[in-house]
Amino acid sequence: MNQKHILIQILFVFVGLGIVATAAWGGAKEIKARMAERLPALMELKEKGIIGENNLGFLAFRSSQQDKAEVVAAENKDRKMVYNAIAKKTGTSAEIVGQRRARQIAQIAGSGEWIQDEGGQWRQK
Repeated sequence: MNQKHILIQILFVFVGLGIVATAAWGGAKEIKARMAERLPALMELKEKGIIGENNLGFLAFRSSQQDKAEVVAAENKDRKMVYNAIAKKTGTSAEIVGQRRARQIAQIAGSGEWIQDEGGQWRQK
């Protein structure tokens, strides 16, 4: 997996957090820090094919092997908070924000990453 693609993905999340931060949401800095701290563990899980990006904008396990489940759950919890805040700021739903984010991730995903398409099928890019 190309580290450049992962950094681009993180940048998109930070841009979303920036929108939230401009709305004076106090938790943006903490979420950014937690997401950055989890990045190496998530990269490792993606490289092993254990997790992928689903079509709702969240990480998902692709098999019964669920290494570092607490890290994945924490990432998804923070993503949900970001999506909720962006939805509130933009007047849409968190579900729509997540789906849009999933499409962005799919477009910029690196070679070898697992992506779930809009129909629910997993494919390796």
